[in-house]
Amino acid sequence: MGRKSRPSFKKRQKEMARQQKQLDKQAQRRARSEQRSNASPKTGDEDPDIGGIRPGPQPLPDEWHYLPDKDRPKSSSEEES
Repeated sequence: MGRKSRPSFKKRQKEMARQQKQLDKQAQRRARSEQRSNASPKTGDEDPDIGGIRPGPQPLPDEWHYLPDKDRPKSSSEEES
């Protein structure tokens, strides 16, 4: 029977590079995890496009109010006041 040949030098280098890549990935994952845990949650940062919008029907903008106050139906925000 023939003997099992030794792994070639290239194969050893390839395996070492693969292991190093795995170690680098683990370090990156740990760094991202620490960065996420140390990051403070956003407070007060509101998108100006959707700022002040509540769920449900929205009141009409001022330029759309063409009816006098007595003829205009009350909006939900006016009813709360």
